[in-house]
Amino acid sequence: MIAGFDGLRFRHWQAAARGDGIVVVTIDRGGQSVNALSQDMLIELDTLLERLAIDPPKGVVFRSAKPSGFVAGADVREFQDFDARGTVKDALFRGQQTLQKLAELPCPTVAAIHGYCMGGGTELALACRYRVASADASTRIGLPEVKLGIYPGWGGSVRLPRLVGAPAAMDLMLSGRALPAKAARAIGLVDRVVDTADLVEAAATLVAKGATRAFKQRFLAWATNWWPVRQVLAPMLVKQVARKAPKAHYPAPYALIETWRRAGGGIQSLLGAERKAVARLAGTATARNLIRVFFLQERLKAQGAGDSGIARVHVVGAGVMGGDIAAWAAYKGFEVTLSDREQRFIDGALTRAQALFAKKVKDETKRPAVAARLKGDLAGDGAADADLVIEAIIERAEAKRELYAAVEPRMQPGALLTSNTSSIPLTDLRGQLQRPAQFAGLHYFNPVALMPLVEIVRHDAMAADTQQRLAAFCRALGKLPVPVAGTPGFLVNRVLFPYMLEAATAFAEGIPGAAIDKAAKRFGMPMGPIELIDTVGLDVAAGVAQELAPFLGLQVPAALAAPPAAGKRGKKDGQGLYKWVDGKPVKPDLPKGYQAPGDLEDRLLLPLLNEAVAALHDGVVADADLLDAGVIFGTGFAPFRGGPIQYVRDTGAEALLAKLQALQARYGDRFAPRPGWDAPALRA
Repeated sequence: MIAGFDGLRFRHWQAAARGDGIVVVTIDRGGQSVNALSQDMLIELDTLLERLAIDPPKGVVFRSAKPSGFVAGADVREFQDFDARGTVKDALFRGQQTLQKLAELPCPTVAAIHGYCMGGGTELALACRYRVASADASTRIGLPEVKLGIYPGWGGSVRLPRLVGAPAAMDLMLSGRALPAKAARAIGLVDRVVDTADLVEAAATLVAKGATRAFKQRFLAWATNWWPVRQVLAPMLVKQVARKAPKAHYPAPYALIETWRRAGGGIQSLLGAERKAVARLAGTATARNLIRVFFLQERLKAQGAGDSGIARVHVVGAGVMGGDIAAWAAYKGFEVTLSDREQRFIDGALTRAQALFAKKVKDETKRPAVAARLKGDLAGDGAADADLVIEAIIERAEAKRELYAAVEPRMQPGALLTSNTSSIPLTDLRGQLQRPAQFAGLHYFNPVALMPLVEIVRHDAMAADTQQRLAAFCRALGKLPVPVAGTPGFLVNRVLFPYMLEAATAFAEGIPGAAIDKAAKRFGMPMGPIELIDTVGLDVAAGVAQELAPFLGLQVPAALAAPPAAGKRGKKDGQGLYKWVDGKPVKPDLPKGYQAPGDLEDRLLLPLLNEAVAALHDGVVADADLLDAGVIFGTGFAPFRGGPIQYVRDTGAEALLAKLQALQARYGDRFAPRPGWDAPALRA
C-alpha cells in the first residue's frame, strides 16, 4: 500500500510503488476498450494527485493498461452533454486544474506512451515533466481537436508552444495531424524513443537522471513565444490557415492563433484565456456539426467489425479505378491479381501502383514485399483462387453480364463477386448469376487512395453475410463502408448528380466555370462542380448522366449528353471543361467587374439537398445519419454543415422549400420539390 492511499479505491487508475521509490500509475478506464478521459476519471486523478503531493515519491510514471494505446483523448460524448447543459466551461476548468496539479507535483513525472496518444491524452503527457514513447509503428501523438471545431482546452495550447516552439506547436494544433514517435522526438515533444517493452524502465531512468534539451530547442521555444515575435508570426499563420479554411466556416484555428498572440500573465491567466475561447467555440454550429460528423464516422467504422474471410482479391479491369483499387488492396496487405483484355492496360496500372507504394511505404526495404502482392494476370487465372472478385470494367450492363458469365463458374463456392459500378442497378446485373446471394456492389470513389467511403450496394437477393464480409473488408482497407440500396446512382452519385448537372447547365448558359466553382466553395464544398466534373472525367460523368437522368427526370446539357471527344475527358487527358497542367486546372480569369447571378449558389446546392431528401424518403439508406455520413465522406460535402439533412434542419425545411419553389417558377420543373420534404427527420 502506498503511503497516503489507505482506504482509497480507484476504478480507472492503479498506483503501485516500485522498490526504487517510483510510483507507476496505470491508466485503465473501467468497462471500456480504450482510455477516453471522462469526468469520473479526472475526479479520481485529482484525488490521486492530491495524495501524491502530500508525500511525494521519488517520481511518478504514467502508463496505459490498454494494448491499443495510451489515452485516446477526452470523452467526446460527455462533451456533447456539457454543451447541451451549458457546462462546457466548468468541464474545461476541471480538466485544466487537474492537469495543472500534475504539472506542479514536486517530483519528476513521466508519460510512458505507446499506441495512440491524442487530444486530452497528449495534454496529460504535456503536463508531465518528461515523455518517453514507443518506437512501434502504431504510436501516434497529436492534438486533433481542431477537427472537432475547437482546440486543446486542458492546457495543451498553453504548454505545447512553450515546449517545442510556436511554429511546430501551431503546425500540430492547426492541422490536427498526429506524429509518429521519431517525428515527435525530432521536434522535442518526447524526450526518448524506445522499444515498447522498455517503456517503464526508460521512464524510470528519466526520473532518476532527467533529460537535457538541446540549446536550439530551448532557444526556439523561448524566442518564438516572445511578445514581439508573436505579433509577427500570428498574421503569417492566419494567412496560411486562410488558404485552406475560411474563418466563417472554421473559426477554431483563428481563435487559437489570436488567443496565443494575445497571451500574457501567469499560468492561470493563460489557462483562463484558453478556457474562455474553447468554451465559446464549443457553442458554435461548426463545432456541434463536426462533433456529429466524428460520431457518424465512428458508426461507419463499427459496421466493419469482424473478419471478412478475405485474403486474396482478383480485380478485373485495369483502368484508373480498377488499377487503383488493386494497388490499394495490395498496399493494405491483400494478395491481389489484376486482369484486363490487354497487357498494356495492366502495365499502366502496375506503374501507377509503384508510384503509390513509393509515396506510402517510406521504408524502401519494405516496398518490394508490398509490390510483390500485386500481380498482373492477363489470363484472369487469379479469379479461381480469389476470396473476392471486383469487376471494374466499362459502365455498360451488357459487358458486365458477359464478364460475370465467364468469371463466376471459375470462382470458389464461398467467394464473393462484386461490381464497382457507379450507377447501374444491381437488378440489371444479377439476372444470370448462379449465386446472387454472394453478389454485391462495391463502389469506390476517385481517387481511391484519398476518398474514404465505399458504398456496399445491396439487392433483394443478397445475403446478410455478404454485406458483413464486405464491410469488414472495407475496414481492413482503411475505408468507411455504408450500405445502400441498389437503385440507380445508389446514394452518393444520386445526390451529387443534380448538383453537377445544374453546374453543367449554368456553364452551358455562359456562366464562367471559375464563377460556378467559386459559388460552391463559398458554401463550403472542397472543390467546385466544374472542376469536379473534369476530375471525375467527362466520360464517366456522361455515363452516369445516361443512367441517372431518365430515373430523375432531368435533362442533360450538351457537355454531358454524349461521350467526350478523344483526348478531352478532363484531368486525365489534360483537357476537358478546363485545361489541366501538372494535375491542376487552369481557370480563365473572370472578366473585370463580373458579377455572378445572385441565385447561383442556390441553383447549385438546392438540387443536391432536394435529391438527398428524396433518397432518404426512398430508403436508399437506413436513416438520416447514414445519408449525411455517406454524402460527407463520399463527396466532401462541407463537414462543418453536418451533411445535407443536418443542413436542412439547421436552415429550416420550410425556408428551403420556398427557395426551391421560387427557382421552379424561374427556371422550370427541375427544381420541383421531390417527395420527402414533410418527413419528421428534417425537423429533428
